[in-house]
Amino acid sequence: MARQTYEGVEHIIVDGASKDETVVMAEKYKEQSDQTDNGHDVRIQSEPDRGLYDAMNKGLRLATGDYIVYMNAGDIFADPKTLELAAQAAKTAADGQMPAVLYGDTDIVDGDGHFLRHRRLHPSGKLTWRSFRHGMLVCHQSFYARLDIARETPYDTHFRYSADVDWCIRIMKKAAERRLHLVRIPAVTTRYMEEGQTTLHHKDSLRERFQVMRRHYGLITTVAMHAWFVLRKMMGGKN
Repeated sequence: MARQTYEGVEHIIVDGASKDETVVMAEKYKEQSDQTDNGHDVRIQSEPDRGLYDAMNKGLRLATGDYIVYMNAGDIFADPKTLELAAQAAKTAADGQMPAVLYGDTDIVDGDGHFLRHRRLHPSGKLTWRSFRHGMLVCHQSFYARLDIARETPYDTHFRYSADVDWCIRIMKKAAERRLHLVRIPAVTTRYMEEGQTTLHHKDSLRERFQVMRRHYGLITTVAMHAWFVLRKMMGGKN
């Protein structure tokens, strides 16, 4: 975040009252950022929460900008100009309205930040809420939601592992209802660390994802697509 050249950045760090050095590190980062004339506003909130998505909802309530994007520990922006590219993409809608969503591509990295592969899943054409029938085609960390729409669409904390999938679909449904654009940022925007919470709890995540897809796409479509997911996995496919 500190390397981002775009100045209109609000960086909200939400911590669940950690007992380790997380808050100390965050405060040191804030102090260094405040001493730098980079136009970044760093805020820290540390208090008990009810899990990852409850913490994300807290960040959503605290945010004041035009768009919101979530980065977990270990995830980084792909380039110092990533947020500049996002800001430029926000101005490209032909009707002059702010797009509901900005989205980019993703690279997968290991725990040391070393490149592993480009994320295979991505929209082959125009992204819509129906696109996620084929899987989460846009990584959560590469999905920038317009703040006013996101505030109307908080994370469903009944889901422990797949609330991000549900959230993205609901955001895109809102966009369709309002005839707002989803605009692609023509670049890799995120370097995503592979060993996230969903990866560590893969089976539970798959069960939840089935529930999410059934909610939005119906049982028949969901069963058919999950059969394809299983076949793809057997053939060695990765995200």
